Parts: sequence; structure tokens; C-alpha cells
Amino acid sequence: MSFKCGIVGLPNVGKSTLFNALTNSSKAQAANFPFCTIDPNVGVVPVPDKRLDDLSMVSKSKKIINTTISFVDIAGLVKGASKGEGLGNKFLSHIREVDAIIHMIRCFDSDDIQNVNPTVDPIRDLEIIETEMMLADLESIQKRLEKSNKKNVDEEQLKILEVALDCINNDKDISVLKSQFEDKQLNQSGLLSIKPKIFVCNVDEQSVQEGNQYTKKFIEKFGEENTLIVSADIENQINELEASERKNYMEMIGLKETGLSMLIQKGYRILELDTYFTSGTEETRAWTIQKNCTAPKAAGEIHTDFEKGFIRAETVSYDDFVANDGWVNSKINGKMRLEGKDYIVKDGDVLNFRFNT
Repeated sequence: MSFKCGIVGLPNVGKSTLFNALTNSSKAQAANFPFCTIDPNVGVVPVPDKRLDDLSMVSKSKKIINTTISFVDIAGLVKGASKGEGLGNKFLSHIREVDAIIHMIRCFDSDDIQNVNPTVDPIRDLEIIETEMMLADLESIQKRLEKSNKKNVDEEQLKILEVALDCINNDKDISVLKSQFEDKQLNQSGLLSIKPKIFVCNVDEQSVQEGNQYTKKFIEKFGEENTLIVSADIENQINELEASERKNYMEMIGLKETGLSMLIQKGYRILELDTYFTSGTEETRAWTIQKNCTAPKAAGEIHTDFEKGFIRAETVSYDDFVANDGWVNSKINGKMRLEGKDYIVKDGDVLNFRFNT
């Protein structure tokens, strides 16, 4: 599975610049006027993972295949988007298609960049976007709960919609839905307000290490857990350098990790994802799964036949696989286990599936 993150925010906050940096491309046109991006740009990015290189060396693999993450650059929303202002509901529909939302928030001063609001205020800007998504949800819920449409909605979805409506109408925290309903049912509801969120505070170069007055106020209100401080311009500069020069440049400006690496780590955590590996002479490959995924479901990521005909999984932890120099010695030294249908795959497991076709 590959997960998809949609980059949203007000016009001219740096969404397309960040997208270009994350995807190491110039696919998204970055220009200093609102609604420069009309159709959503999509970039598929390999997820960096040092463990792949280590496993490949042990197995003497001919190739390495990373798992991937997709970034979607969604055009800028403005106040009133749910009622058609700016480019309106077209872009709200694009947000429905992503697994997680990256809120791009302007946290820098500039006289050169147009802004739809007269001042820089990241809290206000986030609340505008969140309100528009909530209003879009409200309209969608009300339509589906109309008598003529209600008969087409299954019972579980009706319960979700009714609880969501009560939350919106009475200013309650809509995240209570996550404790009352399964993720699968919530995903089918299409509600924007309950999608996992990452807040990216876009700062200037001087603020990339410590933040600034804007990021401090934002973090005071929304916390650090889902917040990143990133300079989209610096990320672009890093990607323009040769790989050998990037490390020196990052050390010079005091960056320990790239924005891509930090976003992926946050994304995996909020979406509750793990990685397992397959490794042999032909290829070493990473696979993304949900946390607490059973071995047959993990096998199904490779092919549905693997899940249907699952017998057992030969299992070695990443550390044991590297320490014992691969499959053969892991088995000889008692580090390989045979796991059945109830086994919960751990992050970093190296697996080989036995199955009937």
C-alpha cells in the first residue's frame, strides 16, 4: 500500500514550493498569485530507509525497491470555499481522496509575496481552512440525511453522520468519532474534518532551527506532536544540490533531517503504518502495512493469492537478519521463526511467505 498526503492551505503559503522540494521536481508551477495551481499535482516519492541498503548488501540483491508515498499539491482554499468562493468545492473534493492532510501554514514575513489576508497569522489561517472543511462536511451530511437520500445510507454510516452532525452543530470535538467507530467505516464516510493532519509551519531560513514568534504561538495552541517547522525554500535548495553536497549544506545551516524525512516519519505515525521487508538475490523490497497487520494481510500486499493461500511466514527480525548474514545463518542459529495466520507483523520484519496457489 502507498499512502497519499494532500498539501492544503491558503494561496501563496508555499504549498507548490514544498511539493517541488518533496518530489524533487518542478512539476508544480510556483508563482506569486493566488490559484496558480488549478489541477492537483501528484508526485510519487520513494520512502528513504537505510535498512533496505543493509538488507540488500547481505542478500547481494540485484535491485532495491522502496515503498512509496504520494504527495498531492491541492490549490489554495479561501474563506467561503465551501460556498464556491475562489475555486470552491472542486478542491474540497480533491481533499476527500487523500489519506492525510498536510496543512501548509505561512509563518514568515515578506513584502514580495501576495497574501489573501493583510497580516501573517498562522492560527487564523488554519482556522479558515478547518472551518471550510467542516462546512463542506456539514453540507454533505445534511444532504445524506435528507429523507429522500437516507434510505441509500447503511445503518453504520447513518450513526457516524448523526454523531458528526451533532459535533458540528454544537461545537464539539469531532475527533470523538475515532473512539466510537472503526477506521474502515470512518474512511467510507468521506468526512474531511476527521482526516489525520500534519501542520507544517513554513518559515524563512533564519527561523528553520528555532522557529519564530509565529511558530511559537501556533505550537502553544496546537502542540508539537503533529507540527513541523520547515523552510520550503531551503528544502528546494537542498534538492538542487548533488547528493554529496547535501550533507555539508545541511550541517552548515543546522539541519539534521530533510523535510521529506520528517514528514514521512510523522505520516507513518499518525496513520499508524509499519514497514516489512522481503529480501533475496533478485531484489530487496520494502512494503507498507497498517500497524497490527496479520501475516496473511501483509502477504496480500504482494499479491492477493499470497493472502488467499497463506500457509505460514518465515520470519526474521531486521537486526537478526543483518547480524546473521541472511536467511541461511538465521535459520541455523535459530533466529528464523515460522509464524501462522494470527501472527502480527512487526516493523522491520523480513518475511518469506509460504502459500498454496
